[in-house]
Formats: sequence, structure tokens, C-alpha cells
Amino acid sequence: MSDSVPETEIPAEAGEALQAYDPAAPAPLNIPRTPTGDAEVDAQLERLADADHLATDGHVEVYEDVHRGLRDALTALDTRPGPPAPSPSYPGASSPPYHQSRS
Repeated sequence: MSDSVPETEIPAEAGEALQAYDPAAPAPLNIPRTPTGDAEVDAQLERLADADHLATDGHVEVYEDVHRGLRDALTALDTRPGPPAPSPSYPGASSPPYHQSRS
């Protein structure tokens, strides 16, 4: 009598599925990205999808690149000229207010 366990055959389709599944393989997170309306920011957010196709150790590079792009977009807001300062509505508006002394 033999102590060996009989081998069972795995159907070809199941064997292919088992070989195709790799828990360590990159997989999309399927996190929705809502457009902000700012083309520069939206492009950076779409760049996050690149991480879906990379192994985990490749995510850091994408995240740092996106962070740098978002930081640059915020910095650009500070350097853009804003609207002109409002003009005085009456003469002398830019001088200090006149205070009458009480006697």
C-alpha cells in the first residue's frame, strides 16, 4: 500500500486563471478623480493613474512627481499678477483720514 496522495488534475481554464493571478502584481485602485476645472491640476491628478500599472515600489516616484507638479501650480498662483488695485473713489482717499480734534 502506498502513502502517496493521488494527484488530481486541474482543468486547463482553472490552471490558466491560477497562473494569471498574482497578488503582488500591479492592480488599479479604481479611485475616481474628479476634475477641478484647472487644466494644470487636472493633468497632475490624471498622472496618478500611472501608479496603477506599477509595482508598489514605483508608486513613490509617481507620487513625488505629482506632488511637485501640484506644488508648482500653487506657487504659480502666487507669482501671477492679480487684478489692479482699485483706484481711489475721491481725491485724497489714499491719505490717512482727517481727524478733527475735540476741544
